[in-house]
Amino acid sequence: MPDNEAPVANYRAGLVAVLGRPNVGKSTLVNALVGAKVSIVSPRAQTTRHRLLGIASFPAGQIMLVDTPGLHQQESRAINRYLNRAARGALEGVHAAIHMVEAGRWVSDDDLAQRVLVEAGVPHVLVINKIDQIKDKQALLPFIAEHAQGKSYAAVHLLSALKRKGLEPLVNELLALLPESEPHYGEDEITDRSERFLAAELIREQLMLRLGEEVPYSATVAIESFQEDGQLLRIAAVIWVEREGQKAIVVGKGGEAAKQIGRAARENMERLFGRKVFLELWCRVREGWADDANALRQFGYE
Repeated sequence: MPDNEAPVANYRAGLVAVLGRPNVGKSTLVNALVGAKVSIVSPRAQTTRHRLLGIASFPAGQIMLVDTPGLHQQESRAINRYLNRAARGALEGVHAAIHMVEAGRWVSDDDLAQRVLVEAGVPHVLVINKIDQIKDKQALLPFIAEHAQGKSYAAVHLLSALKRKGLEPLVNELLALLPESEPHYGEDEITDRSERFLAAELIREQLMLRLGEEVPYSATVAIESFQEDGQLLRIAAVIWVEREGQKAIVVGKGGEAAKQIGRAARENMERLFGRKVFLELWCRVREGWADDANALRQFGYE
């Protein structure tokens, strides 16, 4: 517990995994509950590649949210197998879990996530996200009846993570599933990840947002150096891709695409870190890295 603070009666704290298929809004929910951007977000599936802890502190308790890659049945490459292992492994040692789905849409990958949760044996709630996109809310009743009734869910919550609607009942439900405990982190702590890791993710987020369909999935980011110079952060990073043609797309004509990626990533870093950032960015080729177990380990996919 932080120094000089009295314990709150019945204060609860624990780990909650956020599980679901790709692109249902898991990272958006984690950011909304934490109250800060700790997990990158894009409209593309499989934006999240690493396990990340988002720390959400409330007067009654602390929820340590384990953001996970989207579970998917297709495992065509080594990186896809890694993503599924990371998602399943995130359930180890948690006190509860969220199964997140998209309002009005249930596919086979949602069934996979539900089976994984049952096999893990942890209490879990169903969160139906993106309800702001459903005009007729009554139309969700058959959807809920088909996929929630008679299943293993402790509760069902309808919300919009993007618009931050419906979060308070979910927080209360999750806290009730957690053990009584002192907080594990201070109120000002929002993630267990380093600024170095977050910097790489913010660069990769721009790749997901700004480039075409193929390139972002063939790209990863490695931080070469991360140095504090007074109030200035000096960061050097490499965008790794699999082919020369992809490098040409990342760099762009006259280097313009890379400049835009770097500028937007730097601005996001400055907002998150609360200080000025000097960012140097390069793009290099390593053929087939996403299907190479050694390369995955070198790039931090442990």
